[in-house]
Amino acid sequence: MKRQIIDFILYLKVERNYALNTQRAYERDLMRLIDFLQTQQVSHWSELQSDTLRLFIMQLRHKNMSSRSIRRHMSSIRGLLTYLVNQGELDHNCAIKLPTPKITQTLPGTLNYDQLLQLLKPQKTTRFEQRDITIIEVIYSCGLRVSELVGLDVKDVDLSQGFVTIIGKGGKTRHTPLGSSAQQAINTHLLTHTSTPLFVNKNSQRIGVRAVQNMIKKRALEAGIKINVHPHMLRHAAATHFLQSSHDLRSTQEFLGHASIKSTQVYTHLDFLELSKVYDKCHPRAKKP
Repeated sequence: MKRQIIDFILYLKVERNYALNTQRAYERDLMRLIDFLQTQQVSHWSELQSDTLRLFIMQLRHKNMSSRSIRRHMSSIRGLLTYLVNQGELDHNCAIKLPTPKITQTLPGTLNYDQLLQLLKPQKTTRFEQRDITIIEVIYSCGLRVSELVGLDVKDVDLSQGFVTIIGKGGKTRHTPLGSSAQQAINTHLLTHTSTPLFVNKNSQRIGVRAVQNMIKKRALEAGIKINVHPHMLRHAAATHFLQSSHDLRSTQEFLGHASIKSTQVYTHLDFLELSKVYDKCHPRAKKP
């Protein structure tokens, strides 16, 4: 059964061009299912029944797993079983008719402009200080996912034209404008940077997602920001401020690289009246000094 999961993940990578993070999430979900099936004496996918899957979902609920995570588990399972049916290894997909839990709409956490400025204020004199400032500028300027940021190479940045080429979810390419503050930060960063990846760690290897998460969290604590700050919060802030100023949902969708407008619509529920009044253009960091 594990071999078939590995084959399925390879199919998602080669045939479906799924993002690496999605591949890893699906593999974790399915390996968790394997562990459960061993306790149920299920040793082959043909022995799997919908009642067994209901027990598995119930176990996830008892572990207080969020509805969003349970939905992803169910998507992973349905995808695998559909793949096995198409491969002729199963007669039917017993997960198709299982009910999917509803997701309670929650507004994404965000930062105000003053908090952003605190993150960008130089805090130390290490050789990575400019790199860290540039990372924050680029995530906010372009509304990037952290996985998109760490995948950037120097060649993806066109400072003469003021945009960056992003490889987003599903391998889709988009071109996103760079604000002048981000351009200046990159220019300064590149003065002492010689590697192919735009951002590297202390070993001169491409920086990882976890390293960026830890850096931003630590920087926020040092700046006295009393909330749990993570990279996606910067993306939310960029989206919120962009939409608050432009009132253009479609442009915000393109800016974020959302495949569906539904993913962007969550930002229409935010109370724009409570946001900072300094955002008099579509992106405040894009303003010329």
